[in-house]
Parts: sequence; C-alpha cells; structure tokens
Amino acid sequence: MLKAILFDMDGVIVDTEPLHKKAYFLMFDAFNIKVSNELYESTTGQSTINVCRNLCNIFGLENNPEELVQCKRKIFTGLFHSDPSLKLIDGVLDLIKNYHENGLTLILASSASMQTINNVFTRFDLNQYFKAKISGADLKASKPHPEIFEKAAMLSGFSRAECMVIEDSTNGIKAAKSAGVYCIGYNSFHSKNQDYSLADLIVNDFSYVSFEKINKLLEEN
Repeated sequence: MLKAILFDMDGVIVDTEPLHKKAYFLMFDAFNIKVSNELYESTTGQSTINVCRNLCNIFGLENNPEELVQCKRKIFTGLFHSDPSLKLIDGVLDLIKNYHENGLTLILASSASMQTINNVFTRFDLNQYFKAKISGADLKASKPHPEIFEKAAMLSGFSRAECMVIEDSTNGIKAAKSAGVYCIGYNSFHSKNQDYSLADLIVNDFSYVSFEKINKLLEEN
C-alpha cells in the first residue's frame, strides 16, 4: 500500500532547469571550457560538486572543483532572485496538496544544494506539505547511485515497497530503481533527451497520478 512519495525537485516541482543551464554555461565561460549540450544533458540529476569534478577531469582543469561549484552557485542565486520566469511546474501544487490531504508522507530528495531547496520551498510556501528534505550535495554519492532514495525512504518511516518516486531525469530514475522503489517518470518539457525506459510509469501530466488514480493503478498491478 502506498504510504510515501519521494519527490525530485528540479523539473518535477519547480522549473529551475533553465536557470541552472544559464548558470552552468556562464560558469563554463568563466573557466574557459566549451561544454557541448550533449555533455551538459548527460549530467542532469547529478549534484553540482560531482558535475564539477567530472568537468575538471574531462578538461584537465587545475582548479579545485569547489571553485567551479561556488562560481555556479553565485550565478544561480542571482538568477533565482532576479528571473521572473521561475515558477512551479504545471499541476504539481495540486498534486502535492492532493497527496498531503490523503495522508501520504512527502519527502523531497533533490540533487540541488540545501540552500537552493530552502529558497524554492520558502518562495513557494512548500514546507507545510513535506516531512523532510534531503540534498544530494550532502551525500557521499550522487544520482544514479541509490543513496538519496534509500535515505528518503528511511526518513519517511516506511519500507521502500510503500514508497513511490517522481523523477524526470535518466540518473534520477536509475537511482530510484536501484533503490528498489516504484518510479513515475515525469516526461518534463524542460528536461531534454532523458531516458524514461526504466520508469514503471511515464506521464506528462500530473493529473494522471493523483492519489485516487495511482492507488487504483497499483492495486490492479
């Protein structure tokens, strides 16, 4: 029986992906590296520090990866507070309220930094719905490693068999399935070239996975 929902954030709850992309490419310019869109898209779902470690290795940078992280985060923070286009993903607030009102436990499991998570949750008043929040930046391993969802399930107080993940990235879906958790692949307009083939169910509209509909689907399966 479904007891808890483990939410990714970027591309699922809030449309920060365009801001992240702007911030990353401005950071790439600052360090004089030419990152292709294909390489950038392959990092979706990973923590910033892991992305920057990989970039330092790929481009042979002598900089400490943390220098790249701090540069990117400074740029992103400026965009977060100045870009009027930042908004919640269509339908997600209704879904969050629907789950919360029906007694499901909600956990946020995002690769974003806790500072970014808190900024988003404060701006959109989301703390009231969630039991806990986890930042992948604070963990040893990054998605597609299952650690973040293993910990999220533990924080929910329920078994992984009683949890469900909502993810929009290849790496996030791999992490959920490696953790042994049922996974909804949200085919987001904002997350390009992601592989949803491992997801248990793929949707492009959150109304398809309301409490009533997902419970009925799980019971049938």
